[in-house]
Amino acid sequence: MISEEEVKHIAKLARLGLTDKEVGKFQKELSSILDYFEKLKKIDVSDVEPSSRSFAAENVLRRDEIKEEQSKRNRKLLELAPETKDGYLKVKPIIKFS
Repeated sequence: MISEEEVKHIAKLARLGLTDKEVGKFQKELSSILDYFEKLKKIDVSDVEPSSRSFAAENVLRRDEIKEEQSKRNRKLLELAPETKDGYLKVKPIIKFS
């Protein structure tokens, strides 16, 4: 079991002000957590492959392709724009460098 002094030291490091009742409560809870870790250490995981996720992750990105209706809409918008350059809208700068 973790000692009261260790709990007080941990509380001081975490900048927590604990009452004597809270010290007793955390002493039991921290001891319980540490006991559980001891149980976990005894488990044989030699056959388990290391992983960073508990589920299979796959790339869900789509291909970057232009759809015909988007292309038509973009061309229409560019035709309506007052000024364009190389297929882009040309706008006035909003930041001036001195």
